[in-house]
Amino acid sequence: MKYLITIILIAVFNLSAMALEIKTEIKINATPEEVWKILTDFNGYPNWNPFIKSIKGQVVIGEKITVRIEPPEAKGMTFKPKIVTFAKNIELSWLGHLLLPGLFDGKHKFELIDNGNGTITFIQSEKFRGLLVPFFKKQLKTNTKNGFIEMNKKLKELAEK
Repeated sequence: MKYLITIILIAVFNLSAMALEIKTEIKINATPEEVWKILTDFNGYPNWNPFIKSIKGQVVIGEKITVRIEPPEAKGMTFKPKIVTFAKNIELSWLGHLLLPGLFDGKHKFELIDNGNGTITFIQSEKFRGLLVPFFKKQLKTNTKNGFIEMNKKLKELAEK
C-alpha cells in the first residue's frame, strides 16, 4: 500500500510538471462587436499583429486552420490546430498538437468579457500539456507570454482608434 501511494504521488507530480497555463488580459475601451471584428479579420493580422502573423482556413468548429506565430526573441512556427469553440463576440479557441497528441498540446483561447460599460476585458490564454512541456516552460513563460502581451496591446490600440 505504501508503494502504491508513492507511485500515485509521483504520477500526480509528473502530470502537474507536464502542464502549464499562460494567461494575459487587458481592458479595452470598445464593445465586444468592435473587438471581435478586428480579432476575426485574419487577413489584417500581418498589418497589426506582432505575435500571430497569419491564420488561414475556415474558422469553423471541428475544422483545421493554419496558424503562424512569431514570439518575440524566439523562433517562429507554423502549426495546424483544430477549432474547438467559436462563439461570436465571446470566444474563439483551438487545440494544436506537436506531432502526436500527448507530446506537446496547446489549447489557445481568446475571450471577450463584456464589462457592461462600453469596455471589454480581453483574455488571451493557452493551456499546454504533454511530455515535452517541462522542456519548453522557460520559453513559454517569457517569449510566448510576451507575444500575448504585445498582441493584446496592439489589439487595444487598434480597437480604441
